Amino acid sequence: MGEDITAGQTAAAAPAGPAPVQREAPASNGAGTEKYKERGVFLRVFIYVFATHLFAGFIWLLFYLGGHRM
Repeated sequence: MGEDITAGQTAAAAPAGPAPVQREAPASNGAGTEKYKERGVFLRVFIYVFATHLFAGFIWLLFYLGGHRM
């Protein structure tokens, strides 16, 4: 089946296979940096505040129209 390794041989003497291929690191877009995280937090806060005000305006409109209904 395969060659047996005798007592005088070590496992390192057996062929190790192809050498690992080194690849270039992908270009960094800044993800994971503190500035990137801060920008994400500011964006989320802006969206949440905008959505909350939009929802509150809709509720106010419902009460306004409901109060002036005849």
